Order: sequence, then C-alpha cells, then structure tokens
Amino acid sequence: MFYKKSLDQLLKESKFEGGLKRTLTANNLVSLGIGAIIGAGIFTLTGTAAALHTGPAVVLSFILAAVACAFAGLCYSEFASMIPISGSAYTYAYATMGEFIAWIIGWDLIIEYLFASSTVAVSWSGYMVSFLKDFGITIPASIAQAPYNYDSATGIFTPTGAMINFPAIFIIGIITTLLVIGISESAKFNNIIVVVKVAVILLFIGFGFSYVNMDNLTPFIPESEGPGKYGFDGIVRGAGIIFFAYIGFDAVSTAAQEAKNPQKDMPRGILGSLAICTIIYILVGIVMTGMVPFEQLNVPDPIAVAVNAGGEDLFWLRFPIKIGAIAGLSSVILVMLMGQPRIFYSMSNDGLLPKVFSTIHPRFKTPYITTIITGLIAMVIAGFGPINLLGELVSIGTLLAFVIVCAGILVLRYTDPQLPRPFKTPFFPWVPIFGILVCLYLMAGLPWHTWERLLIWLLIGIIIYFTYSRHHSKVRKDLRGPLAEH
Repeated sequence: MFYKKSLDQLLKESKFEGGLKRTLTANNLVSLGIGAIIGAGIFTLTGTAAALHTGPAVVLSFILAAVACAFAGLCYSEFASMIPISGSAYTYAYATMGEFIAWIIGWDLIIEYLFASSTVAVSWSGYMVSFLKDFGITIPASIAQAPYNYDSATGIFTPTGAMINFPAIFIIGIITTLLVIGISESAKFNNIIVVVKVAVILLFIGFGFSYVNMDNLTPFIPESEGPGKYGFDGIVRGAGIIFFAYIGFDAVSTAAQEAKNPQKDMPRGILGSLAICTIIYILVGIVMTGMVPFEQLNVPDPIAVAVNAGGEDLFWLRFPIKIGAIAGLSSVILVMLMGQPRIFYSMSNDGLLPKVFSTIHPRFKTPYITTIITGLIAMVIAGFGPINLLGELVSIGTLLAFVIVCAGILVLRYTDPQLPRPFKTPFFPWVPIFGILVCLYLMAGLPWHTWERLLIWLLIGIIIYFTYSRHHSKVRKDLRGPLAEH
C-alpha cells in the first residue's frame, strides 16, 4: 500500500516527448492562477459570508484563508519545482507517502476540481440570466435553477419547482470543447478573460471607494449571535466558506508538465497569483461592505447590489460588472476543467485507473477522453446541484489536499534531504506545520453534514482502490518483478 515512485522515475516521465506539450510561460501560469482564483468567491460567496457570518470583518476571513493558502502555496511551490509533471498533490503524495495516500488524495481532488467547475457554472448561470434580462431576454426559472435548495445548517433539501439549470450545462459544454482543442488555445482565451475581469474589479474598487459609508463598517466585528454567526467564531466560519474563493492557485501545479521552465515558473505562477488575488479580495471586501449594510449582501450578485447603492452616478458600472462576472466565472470553469483531466491522466499512467484515461489526442495533444468525461459529469452536477452544497464539498476537499501536501514536504525533507530543490519552502519546518494546523482548523469550522459526505466519498474511493487500482498498479508491478524472478 505504501510503494513510492522515485524522483528519477518522475523526472523521466516529465521528459516523455510523446506526452503533453510544453507551451506555458510564467506569465501564462500567473494568469491561469488568477483566472482560477478570481471567480465565484469574489462575485458571489463574499456577500454570503459577510451577510451570514462575518459582517465587515469578511476582510479578516479573507486574510485567514489567505494565510492557509500561503502556507500550502509555499509547499506546493517546492513540490512543483522538484517534480514538474501533471498530477498536483496526487503526484507529490506518491513520491513521499506512497501509493495508497496518493490514491486517497487523487480521489479527493475530484471533489475539488470536478465539483468546483460545477459550482462556478451555477454561479455563471445566475449572472448570465440577469445579464440577458437587461436586454429583455428572459430565461424561465424552471430551466435556470437546480431542482432543490440546500440548507447547510440542517442538511435539508427543499424543492424549487425548477427542472434543470440549463445555462450551467451550456457553459461547461462550450469550455470542455475548447479544452479538447488545446491547452495553448485555452491559455490564450484565459489571458483575455483575466484582463477583462481584473479591469472590471479595479473599476469597482476605484469608483466604489468614494461611496463607502463608515457607518456600514461599524461595528467592524458584529457581536456574536450563536455558533458561526458573527464574532470571532463567525470569522472562522466565514474563512472556511470563503476558502472556496482561493481554490485555483493549486490548479497551476496540474499544468507543470505543460510549462516551458517548470523549475522557475511554477513557484512564480503559484505564489504570484495568490499574492495578487489576496490584495484584490481585501480591497473588494472593504468597498462592498462599506457601500451596503452587510445584511443586504446575501444575494447571488453582491457586487451588483453594491453598485446599485451608488445610485445613478454608478449605474453605468452595472453592465461592465456583469460582463466581468460572466468572463471571470468562465475562466474559473476553464481552469478547473483543465485540472481534473490531468489528475486522471497521471493516475491512469500509474495504472490506478484504466488506460483510456491517459489517451492523448494525436493532433491536439490533450487528454481528450478524460476531458470529455469530466465535462459530461460536471454538466450533470451543475444541472441538478445546489450551489452552497457544492461549495462546501469543494472547500473541505481542497483543505484536505492542502493538509497532505504540507505533510508531504515534512516527510520528504527528512527522508530525502539530498534531493535537488530549485525552490525551498522557507522557515522549515514551521511553514508546513502551520499549514497543516490552519487547514485542519478551517475544516473543523465546516458543518458536520459536509464531513459526512467527504467520508462517504473517500470510502467509495478506498473500495475502488482495493478492487481495481492496487491490482493494476505499475509501480507495484515494477517493484515486485525482481522479487518474483527470485
């Protein structure tokens, strides 16, 4: 169960000429990170967290979540520079803690990438419906919402009267097609979108600051009204929810095998995108809660609500905000749908999934079969899943991945201290230790129902591992071969 892949073996795989094409620069990687991070979190979940859990102190929740991400990001950077192949935390775990832990994290990453793309597609649907309505085009609610709403506090589903969320299915289908065509084309598309959405957010920050009412920011930390509702406990709960706003910087590491100079560019891509987005998030949090009383922000489009509070003077900004949201959410879906097939690709190359999962398109040089499979499953989830249920699952799955990556750095520094490390996590061992503790702390703040679903998902993965994966493992066969000959 704990066979490991050697670093030499991983580096040989990274140089395999018949595999994925190396086309991404450092700027592409930073752009991919920003494209993944700035999306549903800033356009939707920020308002929800402020209204229900933090008040104006949503800024502190952003900082707390950013600290957890920074610890994990430093650990990701060391791994990505050492092991520049696709697979992200799955590959890192295989090199440090063995096959079984690698399988667990690979299975867990499905929650992060697959469910994240579906979650963001639901948010994209809401903004697109609102945008089209401004032009007199009305999409009936019966085909633009999930059939059920979900109450995270009670775990109860209630019917909405809708049948399916068709716009969410539509956008996933379009982006899946783009990803099949090629990573280079997808990166260019993403670069354009990133410029658009960052420009829109900067417009909101720049013009919104003059409309901030200090009364809306007082008290900065509302008095606690129960577990997870305002006060310090609310800040922690808000950080666990807002953590969804930061997922994506680790998706940069899934593109390591397509980076031109991964040893230098991967740390720049991961840490650069995280730093830029944290500054933007803090500024948006201050402006949003300063323009509007936080109680009014529990809506699908809180930035649009804040713009409305500016009256006629800011009415012109409504259109760019919706364009920026639609563009921003599109790029998040793209990066998430790009990450998942590359996890499948790595697991299939190791024999833990069927060979079809590592099939590369002869012309486009992309893992097209897994991209199509991922897209189809994401369509089903987005068409029928409530956004808050999906968001909580993504947060807990991502936090678990971060815990294992931080633990992997601890293990590898002691077991293989001689390995070349183009980038070294600073302040060792404190950074990985604090990374583990902060992520576990944020996980503890999530509802028990979310923990139940994570445990059920992991149990399904364990069953698959023992019934299929361990019997087809290439590493296991390679290591047992010489023993069999004896």
